[in-house]
Amino acid sequence: MHYGVPGGYTLSREARPPEGHALRCAGGGRGRAELTEIDRERNKGALRRGYTTGTCAAAAAQAAAWMLLAGTRVEKAAVTLPGGMRLELAVEEERFGAGWASCAVRKDSGDDPDVTDGLLVWATVSASPIKTEKSGIIEHKEEDISLYLSGGVGVGTVTRPGLSCKVGEPAINPVPRQMIVSHVAGVCRKTGFSGALWIEIFVPGGREIARRTFNPRLGIRDGISILGTSGIVEPMSRRALLETIRLELRQKHLAGWKILAVTPGNYGERFLADELGIPEDRAVICSNYIGETLDMAAREGVKEILLVGHGGKLIKTAAGIMDTHSRTADGRMEILAAWGAACGADQELVNEILQAVTVDQGLALLETRPGLREKTMERIMERMAFYLGERAGGKLCAEAVMFTNERGILGMTPGARQMLAALKADRKE
Repeated sequence: MHYGVPGGYTLSREARPPEGHALRCAGGGRGRAELTEIDRERNKGALRRGYTTGTCAAAAAQAAAWMLLAGTRVEKAAVTLPGGMRLELAVEEERFGAGWASCAVRKDSGDDPDVTDGLLVWATVSASPIKTEKSGIIEHKEEDISLYLSGGVGVGTVTRPGLSCKVGEPAINPVPRQMIVSHVAGVCRKTGFSGALWIEIFVPGGREIARRTFNPRLGIRDGISILGTSGIVEPMSRRALLETIRLELRQKHLAGWKILAVTPGNYGERFLADELGIPEDRAVICSNYIGETLDMAAREGVKEILLVGHGGKLIKTAAGIMDTHSRTADGRMEILAAWGAACGADQELVNEILQAVTVDQGLALLETRPGLREKTMERIMERMAFYLGERAGGKLCAEAVMFTNERGILGMTPGARQMLAALKADRKE
């Protein structure tokens, strides 16, 4: 049975929101004021915000429900975010048949460097079951409405504990789940529908894109996650990356590993596997956020961490620099020069080190004096141990191994060798 679209729901074709207006307010009030300010900031050169895959999924599901229950095409979906802001998102594609409708909304990440930017997030709403198997179905009931949510092609499946979704469920996080079912339920109420509907979220190309995300490391297989807490993508990947690091720390800790290997990136991950005999899946990649990773590990109950990293990043921690991104701080040559001088380097050599571009170049200069590199690295590793201990604050034990691709291991903090041996012998509890 079809029902008419309630008055006031406007339809106007728009391929996608215009540049600089990725978030278009539909309802006035606080949302409109905030978005007007965003546009003002954009004109001043500020970064543009976008919207999450969760917001796209909710908008697509709402539009598909309207098409199914009202029997009319929907060209825009107006969604309400958890904070009360209302957005109008263009429905770019639609399909429908007897008893079902599908709509797609394109992900717009704003100025955030997100690999999911531009993907079409689809939702199918059907009056009959979409899947024959019951596993992975999320059930939502209210009054005389029953909704059954599942993930289709391109949406990942959770295979490990420790995430906000249970093992076996689609990787549709709690806030997006609530947004999806609440918007579909709202359409049901407005059209007078009672009964059961089945909702499937799917993302063409999601499986391929997921390989470029942290999902495989987190045990989310075959697709991306449908994410979002506020519904808005802030043009800062830092927060999302820190949350991913925290989840990986939690997962490995819950899996029973007593000692966690942490490394800033791919160099360290490969060095752990090829030179130290630690499988890549044992490592947590912390990017530049060494200090915050230690903080999060302590909060998750981790007691021992072995930090393994390339000298170009890790040497900064010997000066207490715990965010090793080059735009935050450098000081690599200053650290080498200062401790080289403390170990006997003359003024000429110190000046040459200060002019070096890479850590390997600085080390090569130290090597022109017999034994100087070894003495310098010993002192640097001692300082590194001091600052790691200061950041850990007695809540966990952190040791470090520093290397370069050209020279191999440069040094270890005093307890690193013993921790490495224990890490190799570590078995899940």
